[in-house]
Amino acid sequence: MKQHDHFKFSNGVIAYPLVFILILWYVFWFEIETNIFFNKHGIYPRTLEGLQGVVFSPFIHSGISHLYHNTIPLFVLSVALFYFYRPIAWKVLGYGILMSGFLTWCIARPSYHIGASGLIYVLVSFIFFKGVFAKHFRLIALSLLVVFLYGSMIWYVMPMEDGISWEGHLSGLITGLFFALIFKKTIAKPEKYAWEHEDYNEAEDDFLKQFDADGNFIEQKPMEEDEIDVEEISTEDSSTSYRYIFKENKSED
Repeated sequence: MKQHDHFKFSNGVIAYPLVFILILWYVFWFEIETNIFFNKHGIYPRTLEGLQGVVFSPFIHSGISHLYHNTIPLFVLSVALFYFYRPIAWKVLGYGILMSGFLTWCIARPSYHIGASGLIYVLVSFIFFKGVFAKHFRLIALSLLVVFLYGSMIWYVMPMEDGISWEGHLSGLITGLFFALIFKKTIAKPEKYAWEHEDYNEAEDDFLKQFDADGNFIEQKPMEEDEIDVEEISTEDSSTSYRYIFKENKSED
């Protein structure tokens, strides 16, 4: 994939995150309308039945406030993911849900863990660390923006408040860091200048030819208006030679 294709806006950059958000809201609307709640389909640690929550938990929320607070960061981070990391966006989302959910199932306290916040931490962690590791100015700028917007989320990977699945947050953070380390291919790399390449030859650089050995600029004298260039060309298989005369035409205003 070419360098400019990595940062190319397409319809999917907005459409895919929007569809995912609409699915979350539809699930919540269905629960309210039918009075059937899916909380028991969330992650319940270290039980066989609780494994189903690894897949279902991101789509289940405890209330309108819970869903609303997850909607905005999930949409913003998903758009950033599909724009800057389009070749691996689906892998980060799909594997992020599964791996962070499974880690939560392994380490969390006995309770039902639901919500998309674990996936949000996957995206925050991946986007931040991948930008730092890639050393690409655009990706680093994105990392700094993520820190500015969501840096305070780091406090919620610790048991600070009852009712919040800090284990899910921690699992998402670890998962995002892991993905930032292993996803190395198809990531935009910073462009190298000509002199940064191993096969660079100073003697063939047209720009450097304009300077002498001391670094002084070599001034090129302009040709006189009446100067005539004469070029003589001889053919190999004939003794005949041709004489061409090039003369600059003067235009009269």
